Order: sequence, then C-alpha cells, then structure tokens
Amino acid sequence: MTPLMTWLDDRTGFRSVMHEALYERVPGGARWRYVWGSTLVFVFMLQVITGFMLWMFYSPNTRGAWESVYYIQHEVYLGDIVRGLHHYAAQAMVVLIGIHLIQVVIDGAYRAPREINFWLGIILLNIVLGLSLTGYLLPWDQKGYYATRVTTNIVSSAPVIGPAAQILAQGGPQYGHLTLTRFFAMHAGILPTLLVAFLALHIYCFRRQGLKVADENHAPETTFWPDQVLKDAVACLGVLAVLLLFAVFRGAELGAPADPVVKFDAARPEWYYLFLFRFLRFHAVESLGVTFGAIIVPGVIMGILAAMPLTAKFLGESGHRINKVFTWGMTAVIVALTALAIVEDQADVNHQSAIAEAAREAHRAHELASGPDGIPAGGAMEMMRNDPFAQGPRLFAKHCASCHRWNGHNGRGVIVLDRREDEKPGGGSYDPKRFKSYTAVPTAADLGNFGTRDWMRGVILDYSEHFAWLKNAQWYTDSDDDRLDPDVSEMAEWSGDNDALTAPENVADVDAVIEFLVAETGREDLALDTEKVARGRAIAVDGDWSLESCATCHGTIGQDFVAVDTDDTYGYPTLAKYGSASWLKDFIRNPDAERHYGAKNRMPAYSAEKLGDAELDLLVRWITHDYPESRVEDYPGMLDRLRQVLESEESGSPVVSDQ
Repeated sequence: MTPLMTWLDDRTGFRSVMHEALYERVPGGARWRYVWGSTLVFVFMLQVITGFMLWMFYSPNTRGAWESVYYIQHEVYLGDIVRGLHHYAAQAMVVLIGIHLIQVVIDGAYRAPREINFWLGIILLNIVLGLSLTGYLLPWDQKGYYATRVTTNIVSSAPVIGPAAQILAQGGPQYGHLTLTRFFAMHAGILPTLLVAFLALHIYCFRRQGLKVADENHAPETTFWPDQVLKDAVACLGVLAVLLLFAVFRGAELGAPADPVVKFDAARPEWYYLFLFRFLRFHAVESLGVTFGAIIVPGVIMGILAAMPLTAKFLGESGHRINKVFTWGMTAVIVALTALAIVEDQADVNHQSAIAEAAREAHRAHELASGPDGIPAGGAMEMMRNDPFAQGPRLFAKHCASCHRWNGHNGRGVIVLDRREDEKPGGGSYDPKRFKSYTAVPTAADLGNFGTRDWMRGVILDYSEHFAWLKNAQWYTDSDDDRLDPDVSEMAEWSGDNDALTAPENVADVDAVIEFLVAETGREDLALDTEKVARGRAIAVDGDWSLESCATCHGTIGQDFVAVDTDDTYGYPTLAKYGSASWLKDFIRNPDAERHYGAKNRMPAYSAEKLGDAELDLLVRWITHDYPESRVEDYPGMLDRLRQVLESEESGSPVVSDQ
C-alpha cells in the first residue's frame, strides 16, 4: 500500500490535507463538551443519506405523496427504519443545534475574532428550522397538511412581503399540488444546498480561528486525532443508537391522508415549535396580533442573538454575562412554554378526543390500504372519502347528533355541549370561550345499537325506556297527543305488558321474534339462528302466538320494503324490512310519509340538497355496519357517563361540564 499511497499523495497532496484536518490543536485537552458540532455534522449526513433513500420512492404529488410514504413505511424492506431515522434525526438536529448554541455562548466562542462564524451559525440554525417546516408537509397527511397551512398563514402576516411570500410558498392562492412540489423543492434541494454551503463556510472559519476553550489549563494540550475524535465518535454512536431505538420502537407517524374538506382539530406543530404555539395563545399576544407574536418577537430574538458579538465587544465582560443570562433565560422560557403546551393539551378533553379521532382514522387508512382492494386509482383521499367507517361518524355528528346520540356521544367520541346564553353575566356580547357549557340533552333515541338484538329487545320489552329521550324534546312538552308519548302510546302499553311477555312460556317466542326482526335488517355482521328466524316470522307475520302479533298493527311486516304509501300500514309505521338499508334511507328522506310516521312525525326530512345521495349511503352503511371489517377500536360508549353528567348538572353540582 505504501507505494500506492505515495503515488496518490504525489498527485493529490491528501496527506497534508489529512494532517491539517486531524492534528488540530485542542488547548486544555479533549473534552466531551466539544462533541456537539461533530454530532450535528454527523446527524446532517445521516439526514442526507436517508433522504436520498426516501427520495428513491417518494412521489411529490397530491395523489401520490401519502401513498408513496405508506409504501415506504409498509412495503419497502427496512423502509420504516429508514424513514424513522430521517424523522427523528430531523428532531435531533434541532436539539443538538440548540445545545451547540448554548455551549458557544457560554464559552464565549462568539466573541471577536469569531463573530462571522457565529453569524454563520445563526444562519444555519434558521436553515435547520426551515428544513423541519418544509419536511412536515411532505407525507401529505392531515397533521402535516393543517399544521403547514397555519405556518403559511403566519407567513402572510409578515409586513409588506407577507401575502406575496405566502403565494410564492403555496404556488398560488390555494393549497394544492404546487404547494407540495415547492415544499419538496425547498426541503430536498434549496435548503440542503444552502446548508452545505454555509456549513462549509462555518467549518472553514472555525478551522481558521481555531477552537475557543473556556479553560486552557483544564488538561495538557492535545490534538483532534485521536483523543477528540474518539469522544466525537462515541457521541455520534450514542446519537445513532438513540435514533435507532426511536425508529424501531416508536416509528415515524403517518396520519390519515390529507383532505381539505375534513376539519382536523388535532393539528399541532412539532414539539420543538410548541413554545411558539403556546406563546401565540396568550391573550395579550392574541390581542396584539399574529404579526407581533410570530414575526416581530422571533425577529427581535434573532436580532438579539446576532448582536451578541457586538454586545460583548462594547460592554466587555458585562456584555458577555448579559448574553449568557439571556441565553439561559430564553432556554428556560422555551422549555417552560413547551411543557405548558403539552400539559394543557393533555388536560384538554376536546383536543384529546381529536387526537383519538385522528389516530382512529390513521389506523383505518392503513387498514384499508393494506386490505385486499388496496389504494384505488383515485388515491388514498378517495379511499377514505368512500369508507363508511371513516365518514359515518362525521356525517352523524353533522346531521343527527342535534337530537340523537351514538352510545351517548356525537358519533365521534365527544359528549355534545350546549352553551346557554341565559348564563351570560350582565347580558353582554356572547363569547363562547368565556361562558360555561352544559351537556346537551338528547331529544331522540340513542342509535348506537340500532338494528341489533339489543335494539329489538328494547323496542319489544322496554319501549318506554328505549325511547325515553323523546320526552326531552320541546314538541313533547307542547303536545297533548298520547300517540307520541313513549309512556302511554299503544306500543308502550303492549311493550309494558311484562307479565305476558316475560312469562316462561313466551320467553323463547320473544327471542324468536327478536331474531326475525334482526334478520329483516339484512345485516351481514350479525350471525343468525335460522330456526329462530322461521319461528319469529310465524309469530310476527302469521300470528302463531297466544299474544297479539306484530302484524295486527303493522300489516307490512315481513314484506319487501317498497317506498310507496300503502293501505297495509293501517296508520302505523311500516315494519317492512325494518332497520334495513332501504328502510333507513327512505325513513331519513321521508319520515313524514304515511308509511312511516305521517302527521305524527317530528323528525326533519333530509332531502338530497341537504344530504346528498352519496353521503346518505355512507351514513346508512355505517349505521348498519355495511363496510369492510375493521380491527380499529371504536369510540368508547358514553351512555353511563352522559346520564351521570346530566343528573349532576340537574342537581346543581355538575361532575363534568366542560366535556
């Protein structure tokens, strides 16, 4: 090898370059506190390597970004590890550059003649923050999409150039394909190029001026190789180990695909921007505007940092002490605001519900993408928009939860609130942020178990309790029509005959009728006992029972549902395919038709203008559980909690009034 190395050195002079790089003086000896610059360079190189790997699979367009990231995460060999390393290395860069900045200020390494190198470091800090912001959008999931929209809106608040800068970053006045491609260009091209250029200048200036140490007498002078190199290598290995642990055991998150139509209440910036997010939420800052909180204040802080060399130059040691106090104070404020934001979010029931919903939809998106049908040609957003399991709760909350509940909540795992204006102190203007909310009382049946055996059993054996929520409605209070009363209507009287219905000789027949009614719904997720179904049909339709059969009043029971008025209803709601998709769609569209409630109806009709055919189909399929099987955990039931809260509020000592 010696002749080869000699020949190579003769042509390139690499030995002198290596000697210059490795045998730099380290006054005071090698120390662990000097490793932060090297770890930063190491993490950046890790970012570059993993970034190129991800680039090989990533598709920067709105119909392929989420899909390609999903492919990386679930299909590419070790793709989840590579993406996890890239994700957590980005966060590590922010932490490491913050530690490096603190160390530089403490050691006075920003003072003359190192001012230019310090200013280059400030520029590098802003480039790193820019890389974090631009990379957040690239998965094109809900979290990144909405968080980045907030960011670009903040950019628009900058004086003079704000609106133009926002349009430039977005690729136009609206979010879309050009937004993604521009952020990708900045993240993978412009900002890394700038970082490499300024990093080269930073290292050049650092080598020219030499290492600034706080105590040259700490230990005997040594050289960069081998003592400091060993410490740097161990530190880099430690950072890599931590990043690998996160990548393997926690992984990088991929939420549901971005959908501009879907409101995303769980949007938050990454944790290292939470301090700014919390700062902007202070009432005093809000009153001064976004420009003050997000542009002026951070700009002033960056200006103070940039002025530190001048402060130390003109004020001497006093200026240096001021700079150190400011740096530690700024660090303490950032840590405190970050902790405050995390604690408040954990205590915010609405935010936690939004996080649970976001996790549910993300898991469902992954489940559908990995299913037999995979991601359709229209993309992952179309896949989610056409999924009843994902869209049903949202449609229920929008159209049904004003009266009904779903296992006690609004379909999306949240107890419905009612802000009462009569609670306004002094009768001033109504500000929903200032006045107490009360749990809204349901005024129609809870539909969480609609069409199941429990639902049918409640209708037959406990009709009054099953529909008791109706008595909270204003129409019930104002009405003197006993036919609408869950307690004294004909059905209530028939269901209330517990002595006959629960008699030992009738128990099996009641179970058979319930099984028959469940079979009429056509639900494929409920296994049926065919013998019970046949017996139930004989009882309900043919009257093969000692008690009064269903057909006595509901003459259409057992028939195919046809959405036309018929004399066979005898003035009672039709039970033809009761609870089926066809029955339910017609009932939602025409609840006041004679085949349903006629003149007795109190439910608003949902026309195609109010609830489109596609939305109606998704809602009904969700209610009837007609969707691809899911292993995603559903929202927990809140019926008991709802009753507890309503009772406590009625007694004047509410257990919960802010959920």
